[in-house]
Amino acid sequence: MKPEDRPELRANSAGTLLPVRALSGSRSTEIRGWENGRLKISVTQVAEKGKANTAIQTLLATRLHISKSKVQLVAGETSRDKVFLLCGVEPHSVDVAD
Repeated sequence: MKPEDRPELRANSAGTLLPVRALSGSRSTEIRGWENGRLKISVTQVAEKGKANTAIQTLLATRLHISKSKVQLVAGETSRDKVFLLCGVEPHSVDVAD
C-alpha cells in the first residue's frame, strides 16, 4: 500500500469516521481497496433516491459484522466522496478491504 493510499480513519466520540469513494451503477458490488485515503466501493445500484448509499451501508455492515443501524452516512449524501460513521467501532478494528 502506497503512503497516499493509507486509510484516513478518524476517531469520533461515537465511533470511527470512514471516508468512502463511491462508484454507483457498477457491474458488481464490492470493496475495491484503499485509494487516496478513501475506501473505494462500487455498487450496482444507481445513485438515485439513496439507493447507492443504502447499498454501501449494507456492504459495510456485512463486512464489519455490525448491524446496519451502526453504519451512518454523515457527509456526502449526493457526492461520490462520502463519510460514514461506524458507531461503536474503534479505528484499529476497521478491516474491510481485501
